[in-house]
Amino acid sequence: MRILTKAAVLAVALTVPVAAFAAQGTKKSAAAPAKHEAAVASHTTSGVVKTSSDTSLVITKSGKDHTFVVNASTKKDGDIATGAKVTVAYTMEGKDMVATSVKAAPPAAAKHPKK
Repeated sequence: MRILTKAAVLAVALTVPVAAFAAQGTKKSAAAPAKHEAAVASHTTSGVVKTSSDTSLVITKSGKDHTFVVNASTKKDGDIATGAKVTVAYTMEGKDMVATSVKAAPPAAAKHPKK
């Protein structure tokens, strides 16, 4: 009877740490894909503003127009007006390019002719 009791206690003592170890491994592997997806979904491009509004931004790059969705969480830096050079960070949501930030390049200084 003593041997049976000792065997049962030993089996329980070994099972608890194994179960705790297995639970920790599951938590780490579930969090890793979320970080990977966020890193993959972010893109950047730059071009010249063709049109801009509160809900959209169209830039021209290499002769092609790119349309971005602009929302309340889009960070805007600088004067984003027609003709301005901008850099757009965006994510893909379905087929839409959603701008996360738009940064306008400072206007070029006027060149002074040499005298």
